[in-house]
Amino acid sequence: MNAAHDRVPRSILVLLAVLALAWGFNWTVSKTVLSEMQPFYFRAWCLSVGSIGLFAIARIGGHRIRVPAGDWGRLIVIGAFNVLLWNVTATYGLKMLASGRAVILAYTFPIWGVLLSMWLLKDPLTRRRLTGLVLGMAGMALLLGDEFAAVGRSPLGALLLIASAVSWALGLVIMKRWPVDLPTTSFTAWQMAISFGPILILALLFEDGPISPLALTIWPLLALVYCMFVASIFCYWAWMKIATVAPVSVSTIGMLMNPVVGVFSGVVVLGEEPRWSDFAALVLVIAAVAVVLLPPRQVAAKVSIGS
Repeated sequence: MNAAHDRVPRSILVLLAVLALAWGFNWTVSKTVLSEMQPFYFRAWCLSVGSIGLFAIARIGGHRIRVPAGDWGRLIVIGAFNVLLWNVTATYGLKMLASGRAVILAYTFPIWGVLLSMWLLKDPLTRRRLTGLVLGMAGMALLLGDEFAAVGRSPLGALLLIASAVSWALGLVIMKRWPVDLPTTSFTAWQMAISFGPILILALLFEDGPISPLALTIWPLLALVYCMFVASIFCYWAWMKIATVAPVSVSTIGMLMNPVVGVFSGVVVLGEEPRWSDFAALVLVIAAVAVVLLPPRQVAAKVSIGS
């Protein structure tokens, strides 16, 4: 029964793999944009283009856009946790920490997702899910490595990043517990549109520097285009699609591939030095994802072949 509960359609597994590559690479691309544009202006551009693009896709595809009258409250709460609070806490947390690698703290959200789903959704904590969670979190700890010292020097930054993880997990669980009657494309577009206004106000109040993308040099501009059209349209849509179909524990642990891709794309694109712990973390995270996503017989077969 638990194995059946964990079984995910093949199309969702493919989507999860593509999302890991696209969103993982987005962390590296974002570093390029942030070298010339302030964080909240960056987020505001991404949210505006993302919401407009998704609304256009919904309209062209004939999907329903109008929010049912009784679902507005749910939509606002979900958007606040999934997009708005996550962006605010993660952005400020990153500015306070000495190392960008500490963004991995934001990917502690499977812990909170599993705990919250047990509480609000009555999801069982199966042996497979627990094993995957432990392996995945061990991989995240290895990726942090020596950066624990940097986290300790800025506890507020670390707390904000953990708060972003809790916010993301809570938004996901609320979305599962009290769903909004909208197609995925429209549902994602509305969340981004709701979050755009507050993010723009924060940018106008607290940030300076270039507002227009045309003020950027060529590589940050191209990176911003990627973040606006790939990360903010495809990736957000893909995540919402996965989150509405897969169990919370499966979707959150599956997302642990994102920071691993982010670390190794930094090696390729930014010339960062890989460490043995990066490769060990990759093995642990792949094992975590395999334990949770592969059917039990396939996992057992892999184990027997390996032994």
